[in-house]
Amino acid sequence: MKPAAPPPLNALRTFEAFARHGSMTRAAAELCVTHGAVSRQIAALQASLGVVLVSGPRHALVLTEAGSQLAERLTPAFGAIADAVQATRHGAAREIEISCLGTFALKWLIPRLPGFLEAHPEVRVRLSESYQRVDYRRDRFDGAIRIVEPDEVHPRAQATRFLPQHQGPVGAPEVMARLPTLAAVAGAPRLRSATFRRAWPAWAALVGLDLPPARVEREFAHNHSMVEAAVSGMGVAIAPWAFVAPDVVAGRLAAPFGFVERPSWFAFLRPEGRRDAAVDAFRDWLVVEGARSPPPPPIPSTDPDAGTRR
Repeated sequence: MKPAAPPPLNALRTFEAFARHGSMTRAAAELCVTHGAVSRQIAALQASLGVVLVSGPRHALVLTEAGSQLAERLTPAFGAIADAVQATRHGAAREIEISCLGTFALKWLIPRLPGFLEAHPEVRVRLSESYQRVDYRRDRFDGAIRIVEPDEVHPRAQATRFLPQHQGPVGAPEVMARLPTLAAVAGAPRLRSATFRRAWPAWAALVGLDLPPARVEREFAHNHSMVEAAVSGMGVAIAPWAFVAPDVVAGRLAAPFGFVERPSWFAFLRPEGRRDAAVDAFRDWLVVEGARSPPPPPIPSTDPDAGTRR
């Protein structure tokens, strides 16, 4: 019996792009084709395989179980093809794309990155900013840096912790000088980031502070905007030490109440089961740099009867 012909590679690539984006429009934009071309390629693939891969109304198609299983295998396969092509194109050089929290990249990673590049001249590092949960059934970058909570799951990812997570109140030196107690801090204008709206109550629970409702609260889209707002004197922010360490050291921010460790950590997430010497080197370097990173100022010891910190 003659074996069935494999489906067209272009149809598989089109389907993989649709499955990864969950949108024909975004798949079409990535592939530089029309929406109709994506639809026709997926229809041709279904006919070739004799399996229904998508279902639902034309404007809201979703993957079937068979479609999900196929997509989970195609995404790493096309990623491996892209890596092989890139390695051939650039000779021995290997470019890795690392998805990273923007503020972490700006304040912690980029200042240290020249050391990695000097030690590994054969590796090129391309950073892309993202705060989304990592899902290697969909994502095709080589690694990601995220703050990972204890109960958080990133599908198909292998996680390596490299830096503990500490948080504390920071503000402009002149602002913090007017706040002698934690109760005074709690009454100051609060700055927060939309990427972690629970920062204030999470910190208060860790330090045992009864947090009253905010009198003034100002929200920013990202942590780096929140940090700059704190520098400008707009209020007090609860920020990770890794995000504010350079500004505290430089005197742009003050942190007289220290930082408390949270039950979360900075982790490097890489595709599970995917072997890559360049990614291995980057992961190992992060672990070393994390161990060398200066610890934050501790919470000052206080007389529990003095009431200066509660």
